[in-house]
Amino acid sequence: MTAKMKRREFIALLGGAAAWPLAARAQQAAMPVIGFIDPGSAVASAHFANAFRRGLNETGYSEGRNVAIEYHWLEGRYDRLPALAAEVVDRRVAVIAAPASIPAALAVKAATAVIPIVFGVGEDPVKLGLVANLARPGGNATGINFFVVEAVPKRLGLLRDLVPGAARIAVMINPSNVATAETTLRAVQKAAGDFGLQIQVLNASNSREIDAAFAAISRERAEALFVAPDAFFGSRRVQFATLAARDRIPATYSQRGFVEVGGLMSYGTDIADSFRQAGVYAGKILNGAKPAEMPVTQSTKFEFVINLQTARALGLEVPSGLLLAADEVIE
Repeated sequence: MTAKMKRREFIALLGGAAAWPLAARAQQAAMPVIGFIDPGSAVASAHFANAFRRGLNETGYSEGRNVAIEYHWLEGRYDRLPALAAEVVDRRVAVIAAPASIPAALAVKAATAVIPIVFGVGEDPVKLGLVANLARPGGNATGINFFVVEAVPKRLGLLRDLVPGAARIAVMINPSNVATAETTLRAVQKAAGDFGLQIQVLNASNSREIDAAFAAISRERAEALFVAPDAFFGSRRVQFATLAARDRIPATYSQRGFVEVGGLMSYGTDIADSFRQAGVYAGKILNGAKPAEMPVTQSTKFEFVINLQTARALGLEVPSGLLLAADEVIE
């Protein structure tokens, strides 16, 4: 082989090596992009994001291989939603996923009538104005309804059964999550009236306010705590469990994640499964399905979880009926 031929092959090799990163970047740029919005934090909601990806996998999509996901974590800053929704829309993503937040779903719905939206909400999406009809949404949005408010009376009743002597119940809500806070409070007030319980409403929108709310619980001598469903609260579940244990306050939550880190009990829909279903819907849309024709899925899987170790530490004897009714008892 002549020196000239060797030089040409060497230059061609260099050219090919330079082209590989360019080709990889081009392939990545050609991938459909999902804009994912969650009111919690990346660490606290990692298992939910994993569930969303599992749903995508069921439809043939794998992150980094044939779909890209841009994650946006609000960490409780609901005030950022309008600007964030506009930013995601400007990115011209293929699908916007808001799998666990009424405020996020409403914000992205207000920001675009074109880009497909997959939501997850705890209230009737027709009443929220997200869809025209559950069976045929008729617009650019569809998703999952996971019945948060409907679970409130049952959860309060389970707390009363577990702590039968409690008559004064503190109810902690996040006023920044306006829609969920208002509907939860109405449901709690009605259920408390039916059960003959008194409630004390406490507001908390950040970790300092959670600390202050627990100080108020001790000061006002509330006998138990009902924590409203909220993604930010979920991201602070260790703080809740720690403070409740410190102050010896029996508390009930909407998600099992609180109980897994030491909370007393939870009752509510399986939110991780709702994220999985949202991933399935996002994948179907990428495969050509139209949100207008995709029925809103209604989650019917509820979980009742008790932490028996926490109950013992609080001096509570869990009735055998509750133990039998529980989907999981953490020893």
